[in-house]
Amino acid sequence: MRSLVSILIPAYNAEAWVAESIQSAVNQTWPHKEIIVVDDGSHDGTAEVARRFASSWVKVVSIPNQGAAAARNHALQLCQGDYIQWLDADDLLAADKVERQMAVLQEVDGRRTLLSSGWAYFNYRPQRAHFIPTSLWQDLSPVEWLVRKMGENLHMQTGTWLTSRELVEAAGPWDTRLFSDDDGEYFCRVLLASSGTRFVPESRVLYRITPMGRLSQIGGSDRKKDAMLISMKLHVGYLKSLEDSDRTRRASLHYLQTWYDNFYPERPDIVKELQTLAEELGGQLKEPHLRWKYSWMKPLFGWQTAKAAQRLLPQLKAACIRQGDRLLYKLESGRSAREGIGSDRTNPVGSL
Repeated sequence: MRSLVSILIPAYNAEAWVAESIQSAVNQTWPHKEIIVVDDGSHDGTAEVARRFASSWVKVVSIPNQGAAAARNHALQLCQGDYIQWLDADDLLAADKVERQMAVLQEVDGRRTLLSSGWAYFNYRPQRAHFIPTSLWQDLSPVEWLVRKMGENLHMQTGTWLTSRELVEAAGPWDTRLFSDDDGEYFCRVLLASSGTRFVPESRVLYRITPMGRLSQIGGSDRKKDAMLISMKLHVGYLKSLEDSDRTRRASLHYLQTWYDNFYPERPDIVKELQTLAEELGGQLKEPHLRWKYSWMKPLFGWQTAKAAQRLLPQLKAACIRQGDRLLYKLESGRSAREGIGSDRTNPVGSL
């Protein structure tokens, strides 16, 4: 019998997107699959939209709001799959994503190999996504993967991974303390339990850019900053456990410096902890860099104002681009409907 793949979708206030995400899971060409959607106490119509897909192999459950990590742990408890495919409720899988990765398992020990895939950002129109490879888009050992991630400020999107049940059990549950970077920390543990990553270039995921409020955005939230500190300290410890060398310490220092501006100067307690950690690694953290467009604001308005401008103005630009793409998406969808052409909403990434 072919291996069962569980596609697990945690969802919170995702009414606008969840149908497309579930549809991309339903469209998977790998035939032996189950889909579990966990509605994490949404205040909108997420659960109602998801239940339209309910069937013998699509299960939708609702739980009180506890955060994404808790919702993912609940989905894990319910699933029966030999392999686990994570999918956020606003993202999309190419129709053959799982099948292409499962095909690679014939060449490797699938129990301890962590499979990854290509991914790209999009706003509203999936066909506009551009896949831009990084140095993580190849087969790597656990230590080399972490060195590149932390030393080059890279990541792989949550949906790219296909994980065996054995690796999931070895990694343990998602950390419910983490209200930011929960996926980054979790897949570090999966990686540590693995024999390495196997990159499948033809397998693809689309990562939707949504309005502010994603887990990956820390902003001014103290709760997310506290969680990010936990994740950062764990990252450094994980890499050190694999290899304690000059190159891993350099990668760790670069990682700390990259995220330092999320805490400086508003959280002196976290700043102090990170400086102490940097000293233990044989270095020190510098005052975060302001790009030239915003550095002139510092002497006039202060560091915090300049930092806020550097963070918020690009977000406003991105929001304008997103709204423009939304308008074009509606125009193209309307034209397709008038011409009798099937809407991309039913299978938005089938041709990628």
